[in-house]
Amino acid sequence: MSKRNLAFLAAIGATIIYGINHTIAKGVMPTYVTPFAFIFLRVVGAAILFWGISFLGPKERIAHKDWLRMVVAALLGMVINMLSFFKGLELSTPINSAVLITISPIIVVVLSAVFLEERITKNKGFGIALGFIGALMLVLFGAEIRKDAPNIPLGNSLFILNSLAYAGYLIVAKKLVEKYHPFTLMRWLFTIAVIINFPVTFSDFLEIEWATMPLWAYGVIAFVVVGTTFCTYLFNIFAMTELRASTIGAFIYVQPLFGILFALLTGKDTLTLVKILAASLVLLGVYLASRKVRARP
Repeated sequence: MSKRNLAFLAAIGATIIYGINHTIAKGVMPTYVTPFAFIFLRVVGAAILFWGISFLGPKERIAHKDWLRMVVAALLGMVINMLSFFKGLELSTPINSAVLITISPIIVVVLSAVFLEERITKNKGFGIALGFIGALMLVLFGAEIRKDAPNIPLGNSLFILNSLAYAGYLIVAKKLVEKYHPFTLMRWLFTIAVIINFPVTFSDFLEIEWATMPLWAYGVIAFVVVGTTFCTYLFNIFAMTELRASTIGAFIYVQPLFGILFALLTGKDTLTLVKILAASLVLLGVYLASRKVRARP
């Protein structure tokens, strides 16, 4: 099998893991693991794993001038991003999370226009408007009465904060990605994230009752730490070596599909008219906002 085909499989693998994570991670929260305890496990586990494979990459030292950017990137991508997503997942539903996290490309376009002075075309502007209308529909009209989703509007708002933080992370980390090997970058970003997250998450981690936890819950924790955090980064890194960024970015349209189908098949969520309309608006908005229009010859 060619490296290009393997890269496609890696990108698909990462997309599937992200998609089913919405349902799997929610299954243990907050009964066995609170959202903040989950983040402690996630960043510590990923830091250990990335340091463990660091010998496979080149030996690099981070320049003094780049440390501030590293801290900001970790704060956005491995602290605010992760904390808001898992807390939102506790309060809301898997389908809502699968839909709302896909607005990140729309926010990237907006932030790029503000900070990088990139021009927003009519199509992109229309896409941005559609995406935010879809997101607001879920926040304002997506409330349901469910024991496993105690505050859906707040949870959906946290998903939007998650997307905002991740979009900011992509912009801040752009220069770092161009300068350093992915292994170097990931091990230091997650190490910084451990330090920043520690005072917020460690007390929740200490409350985990490991002795009474069922075996399947251990499996969920391992899946989130090894699969959703470590493997997805590795898969995406490998995919980027063989595929264009635009090709990899296209997989974000497939992620909600996997997330919604898995939630429905496992009986963990249901489709409503509001969810269908909101998902359609968000995905159409993401497509229009991220589509590149070729210049006429």
